[in-house]
Amino acid sequence: MRSQQALTVLAALVTISGGRMVAQSLNWEGQTGVFVTPLAYTAASPEKGIGKPILAYHFLNAGSVLGNFHTASATVGLVKRVEFGYTRTFSQQGSTASLSPLWDGGFNIVHAKANLVPENAGKNKWLPAISTGFVARSQVHHVSGVLAGKDYSNADFYAVATKTVTQTKAVPILLSVGYKATNASVFGLAGNSPAYKGRLFGAGAFVFKTPRKSTLILGSEFAQQPREVRNLPGAIVPTTITYAARFVPRPESKFNIDLGVAQAAGKILPGVDLKARHQFALGISYGI
Repeated sequence: MRSQQALTVLAALVTISGGRMVAQSLNWEGQTGVFVTPLAYTAASPEKGIGKPILAYHFLNAGSVLGNFHTASATVGLVKRVEFGYTRTFSQQGSTASLSPLWDGGFNIVHAKANLVPENAGKNKWLPAISTGFVARSQVHHVSGVLAGKDYSNADFYAVATKTVTQTKAVPILLSVGYKATNASVFGLAGNSPAYKGRLFGAGAFVFKTPRKSTLILGSEFAQQPREVRNLPGAIVPTTITYAARFVPRPESKFNIDLGVAQAAGKILPGVDLKARHQFALGISYGI
């Protein structure tokens, strides 16, 4: 992070810095980012060598059909410009006998991101950070895999630009937008799409100073999804939207908490309602 006040939200999830890294947060899949989308910033690390790991846990109560989801992540930065990490996703089946068995087991996530253009490079205060990266998922059995009786793999390949606007001194603003090619349905939680699709994602957030030097970050993000689900003809998947609040107890804190509401999916087929439109989400990140 090179901005004077760098912020990263979530339903995700947000990173703040003021000349040095003072807080970091990982998203659902282990990237430095909002709750479900990556930012162009990368995990803290020295100019030469590898940084200390950042650990995170996320929880999503996806409702009576999808059940509960959990992720555990570990991510490290490298030479101030790269990050990579691993996440394991776990699921607990819901209570709807006719649909809940479609969400079975967990899967693996490996990710990496490289910063191509630092924020404000060349003393251009208008210039966003620009990065590119990938997310690869394996052993995905949800929905597509259950219907086919086998595991699938899927991936995202993306580019993202992120800018923290500090000219609004009282309330800094984070803006981020990206584009990805993906064959995952809802980040693998709904299995695979039939083919790779180009999708947009983005985030915006406001940073408020609160008592005892703490910080409250309020924001929202969106992530377009491939409309179709592999092996589930006729299903239509909507854009994922999150609304989130992040609390950083102290400026030097390596610990932060995210609370949010996620809109994932409702009626995807005639007579099929996944009942996952206003779901509680929680995230906790800690930099060692």
